[in-house]
Amino acid sequence: MKRSGLGRAQPPAGHPSHLHRSQTWAGVHPGDAVEVSGPGMRSAVWEFIAHVRNDRTGGEWVEVVGGRPGDRKVRSFPPERVHPPRARPGRAAPSLADAPQLPFA
Repeated sequence: MKRSGLGRAQPPAGHPSHLHRSQTWAGVHPGDAVEVSGPGMRSAVWEFIAHVRNDRTGGEWVEVVGGRPGDRKVRSFPPERVHPPRARPGRAAPSLADAPQLPFA
């Protein structure tokens, strides 16, 4: 990413047209809290950034930022691993890919 004179990140020139980024997906918007399932993800806190679809490969992923307390890592996960935050600990919710636009909390 290039930085403009104001310090804002700019997408690289020649952004691939086969990649489609959406800042809303399955009822979530940038900054909304989400949970990510999988090994080592229990104590991590994540915020949604974008949903990306690759027209060439048919692949898709969800970009999030966060991690363990104090981290601000940007990571990508398959949509089926991204869930709404749980209202009650230990109670699993379907992924946002399977049940979009679930009410939070």
